[in-house]
Amino acid sequence: MRVIAGSAKRLELKTLDGMDTRPTTDRIKETLFNMIAPYLYGCIFLDLFSGSGGIGIEALSRGAKEAVFVEKNPKAMACIRENLTHTGLTKRAVLMNQDVRMAMMQLEGTKTFDYIFLDPPYRQELEKEVLDYLAGSSLVYEDTVIIVEAAKDTDFSYVGKLGFTLLKEKVYKTNKHVFLEKTGKEEIC
Repeated sequence: MRVIAGSAKRLELKTLDGMDTRPTTDRIKETLFNMIAPYLYGCIFLDLFSGSGGIGIEALSRGAKEAVFVEKNPKAMACIRENLTHTGLTKRAVLMNQDVRMAMMQLEGTKTFDYIFLDPPYRQELEKEVLDYLAGSSLVYEDTVIIVEAAKDTDFSYVGKLGFTLLKEKVYKTNKHVFLEKTGKEEIC
């Protein structure tokens, strides 16, 4: 796994051994960031279920002003720290080694994010729990883009009831990215 573009372009990133995390492949990461790259510069990015930090690091490398990494696994958090040091992006990173829900509650009222990316363990409905929380959260404003990486068969038919609009869905071989915003936003990313 590597950084695709920006200030840390081509730098290799470490990942955890085993099945504790599933790093987003370079090809899928490149597709994702090609879709959002024009809007990243100067943004505040929240990377939930960060794993090795590859998504948040890519956002920083491409010009995000700040990225908050939330990961409860201490080994994964150590990997994120190492990757941030290796890429020279530590100064613009905030690390939270705790449960996602607790982190969101702690961030409440302190930050509003332009992008929120979440890649929870598949088929546990954790994305639904996070979206339910974000529906009433000050972490999200009308222009916040929420990107969920999920298994290809994950159902998102409920998002309208939570007050979100499904902007786009990019389906890959085994998984997909779903782009959401608060209802009422007409522009598609």
